[in-house]
Amino acid sequence: MAPATERVAGAAPAGYTALAVKFGARQRSPHCLLVKEHQVREGADTAHPPRRTLFVLNVPPYCGPDSLSRLFSRCGRVQSVDICDKPGPGEKEKRTSKFFNRKTVTGFQVAYVVFRKPAGVQAAKALSQEGPLLVSTESHPVKTGISKWIASYEASVVDPKELKAEVDAYMQDYDKKIAEEEAKAAEEEGVPDEEGWVKVTRKGRKPGLPRTEAANLRVLEKEKQKRARKELLNFYAWQHRETKREHIAQLRKKFEEDKQRIALMRAQRKFRPY
Repeated sequence: MAPATERVAGAAPAGYTALAVKFGARQRSPHCLLVKEHQVREGADTAHPPRRTLFVLNVPPYCGPDSLSRLFSRCGRVQSVDICDKPGPGEKEKRTSKFFNRKTVTGFQVAYVVFRKPAGVQAAKALSQEGPLLVSTESHPVKTGISKWIASYEASVVDPKELKAEVDAYMQDYDKKIAEEEAKAAEEEGVPDEEGWVKVTRKGRKPGLPRTEAANLRVLEKEKQKRARKELLNFYAWQHRETKREHIAQLRKKFEEDKQRIALMRAQRKFRPY
């Protein structure tokens, strides 16, 4: 019977090299990581440069960036490890937050392992000739079970100082962005574009003064009173009837007044043809 490493290597798709990994030494059947050199046009993916990036498929949820970095560190110095849900360009790096937009890993992912030198990619492919690589070792154990739950709970407890610092930094960036947009809009206001059109914006009487909190409260109170009057008006059926009767009476009264005014105007006419 062929060794486990040979069976895993034979199951690799074209262009990929299969690496056998195990979670621990007591695990019997190995897991298969599919690796190949990341091929992309020069300058198309600045975060994952060609010839120095190893593209890894079928990464299990328990294998994080630290574990991958430790597994491939024997092949050469690892510069960075990026784990993603699906393959894609890495130029746009999103800002990660410790408290917001947390994402739970639910399935297998892909990874980009960037080495300092191109020789690390070729050395990583050669690992298929060795035995299964261990993800969790005595010196670098991967937490599972209760210890993992405890660590997740401890990580979920928010430190007020760190949260305040992150929120303040975010608001400073946001205020800076808004100020730049307002300055840009002020520069473009009244300046015709290439076709000669001038952008016209609608502003209040005092566009330079922002609405204060007290003014906002007064506006909300007025809207609340207006809604209350609208809800209480004609609440009952007899109120509808009384409103209609009063309206009809007012129309009749106005009609009689108009008749009297027309009769008076006819009586005051000076020209009488007959």
